[in-house]
Amino acid sequence: MGFIKKVTLSDVDSLQRISIKTFSDTFEKDNSPEDMQNYLSTAYSLSKLSNELENPNSQFYFIYCEETIAGYLKLNIADAQTENIDTEGLEIERIYIDTLYKRKGLGNKLLEKSISIASSLNKKSIWLGVWEHNAPAITFYNTMGFRKVGKHSFFMGEDEQIDFIMKKELNQ
Repeated sequence: MGFIKKVTLSDVDSLQRISIKTFSDTFEKDNSPEDMQNYLSTAYSLSKLSNELENPNSQFYFIYCEETIAGYLKLNIADAQTENIDTEGLEIERIYIDTLYKRKGLGNKLLEKSISIASSLNKKSIWLGVWEHNAPAITFYNTMGFRKVGKHSFFMGEDEQIDFIMKKELNQ
């Protein structure tokens, strides 16, 4: 259970489906339907996802439960990083597990994959942004050795939300 596969451009339709589903499941109860629809149609359009997949400084991975895509991961290095947190770091821009597959260790497997890739690239740290009100995720990241090092604004329509920046130093 929980095999991981690198996402390619030919997987863009599947990537769009899992991206929209997991983002919606996570955030739709806290945002207006209009803001959600506008965000989803922009952030997860096929053209935007295709461009992200073609960026050599970004990588996507699916995690499967049996033969079903159960979640995904997006990693960024260098100029693909969304913030200038650590030039020698790797960013986890997205790490999502479908609600049906949560609490099965799949998030741990994706995090382990991230750390393995960061180590293979000689990165000194790994970092991510997490919504300040997503207590389960914050607890998970704290347990995995991440610490809050800052925050930034994230907009859903006109609604400003705060993401905590969390970082984990890697032992070289």
